[in-house]
Amino acid sequence: MRILVRRVSSASVQVEGSVVGKINQGLAVYVGIEKNDDDTDLEWGIKKITGLRIFDDNEGRMNLPIDINMGILVISQFTLHGNLKKGYRPSFNRAAVPATASSYYDKFVEMLEESFAGLIQTGKFGAHMNIALQEDGPVTIWLDSKNKSY
Repeated sequence: MRILVRRVSSASVQVEGSVVGKINQGLAVYVGIEKNDDDTDLEWGIKKITGLRIFDDNEGRMNLPIDINMGILVISQFTLHGNLKKGYRPSFNRAAVPATASSYYDKFVEMLEESFAGLIQTGKFGAHMNIALQEDGPVTIWLDSKNKSY
């Protein structure tokens, strides 16, 4: 599982001209499911996301995790598994097939809702999405459940 986390002042997702997910301050979380992911990958990702200390404390230092007054916008993105090892056209052979990825994405969102008491919004799995972000920082964190050193 690969996850790209961005600290935002606001973020929204539109599908076919309609807003399907919107948050104010919080995290935009892009999620790519790998074909051999399982529940332990989901659990690891959720623990990292909700524990990331990337919000400023009273002294202006990144020392605080997301709190319940903020939101998380979760966006599916299989292209996080793009591999350019053999040229210029990305290969996505590590990404899970859509049926598997959709199931794990839904489960990831459900588990995140159980772990985080704040607002959770989503994009639409498999849809072409227009995403608007107002980044805060910028702060961008890369997480990979197969290489937990990130």
